[in-house]
Amino acid sequence: GSDSVLRTESSERSPWNQADVFLRHSAMPVFAYQFTVDTPVKVVSQFHFQPNILQKLCPPLTWMQVHRFEPLADGSVAEFTMWLGPIPVRWQAVHSAVSAAGFTDTQVAGPMKRWVHTHSFTAISDHQSRVSEHIEFEHHRGPRGLWSRLLFPRPALLLLFWFRCRATRRGCALLAGSE
Repeated sequence: GSDSVLRTESSERSPWNQADVFLRHSAMPVFAYQFTVDTPVKVVSQFHFQPNILQKLCPPLTWMQVHRFEPLADGSVAEFTMWLGPIPVRWQAVHSAVSAAGFTDTQVAGPMKRWVHTHSFTAISDHQSRVSEHIEFEHHRGPRGLWSRLLFPRPALLLLFWFRCRATRRGCALLAGSE
């Protein structure tokens, strides 16, 4: 039907290394990515609440200018420009449902018609956590939608979250080691 699902489950041999990726093709596409971190969930939460988290999660070859980043709380605002090569992409998001178990950021200004990104942190054990990323998004119609599709194709999202998985694991290991 019109709602096909692609699910990729990885093994240790996969480049996604324990990540599950879900992509749904429908009127409201969904991108979901999960991975494990070998630290307590408290550390994963602390990592995401750092004031410089956007820079830590920004992949190489992508430069980010942070114009405004309020401490993570309900109603807090993040405003930044990502430079994809010579192309500036301005983005403004508002945070909601903020807790130690995660948060949601919703784009209120930027290239997408709709972008709602939920970050969830759950304990698997005392020493291992799961990070789940769930994004509901929609492109604009016409030329503006073509632009956002070129900037954020599904392979680019996979690479972005593959990088963020690595950055989160590295950052959480450093945080856990400093406790």
